[in-house]
Amino acid sequence: MTRPGELRATGVSRAQFLRATAAATVAATLGSTAFSASQDVQGSKMITRKIPTTGELLPVVGCGTWQGFGHAEGSAEYLRLPGVVDALFEAGGTVLDSSPMYGRSEKTTGELLAKSKHRSKAFLATKVWTSGREAGIAQMNESFSLLGVSKLDLMQVHNLVDWQTHLRTLRGWKSQGKIRYIGITHYTPSAFREVEQVLRREQLDFLQINYAYDDQSAANTLLPLAADKGVAVLINKPFGGGELLRELRGKPLPGWAKEIDCASWAQVLLKFVLSNPAVTCVIPGTSRPEHMVDNARAGMGIIPEASFWRNRALGA
Repeated sequence: MTRPGELRATGVSRAQFLRATAAATVAATLGSTAFSASQDVQGSKMITRKIPTTGELLPVVGCGTWQGFGHAEGSAEYLRLPGVVDALFEAGGTVLDSSPMYGRSEKTTGELLAKSKHRSKAFLATKVWTSGREAGIAQMNESFSLLGVSKLDLMQVHNLVDWQTHLRTLRGWKSQGKIRYIGITHYTPSAFREVEQVLRREQLDFLQINYAYDDQSAANTLLPLAADKGVAVLINKPFGGGELLRELRGKPLPGWAKEIDCASWAQVLLKFVLSNPAVTCVIPGTSRPEHMVDNARAGMGIIPEASFWRNRALGA
């Protein structure tokens, strides 16, 4: 039973929630405080977390480009996108994640960065999404061209498509200095068993996976395993399917939201994801500058530890 003024997430039982939050404490030592020791006291600077394989610091909120960056050049939606890029970088974010699967998103990302003052700061990630060695090489070279780069920060095997073939190519490219990091991605719990097997078998720099308040299954095995293996984690779909965020947006924030420097439900949901110590960066997608500003604020101020959520539930 929830307390007065508290909300409970649709489709997530209290027992499920407590089990998931308990799993989220793996790789972290919970002290007497419910707040992260790496918080930004002033609340105006985006927090960073280490990429385990190198120690490089990565800002904890980035931007995904699925759907949002796929609009036709010259459209009203396209004309808003420079504001999204500016909002990301001005808040201290750097990560832009794309894929050949996302229509013209890679091309749009390259166009926007070429016209911006932020190009040198960008941490660019994209994916290979095809079968066969030669087809993979051709697709990745096309991604380099569309993004306007000769060296890429992160190349990922999208949804594990022909991952054995592509990881061999990626390791060669990494040794040549053409890419800095390699990883794998997925977005659905039905693939988690295979993702787990690849994580256990292969040496990777990054895992990109889905995790959200109403989609917590990654916390059971994959996130603790990534932490144990020293693999950085990018979180796609941090709002789940989006239904919970749409449901909550019309409701008042609970009083405790101020304790963790949240001014919106989007920030609450993103800080829930960032509370898991295995998570390196969340990459919510948007095509609206005001949403990017709002999302970026989730990476500032207090990031609560997993224990903070145990007596605080969201719901109708």
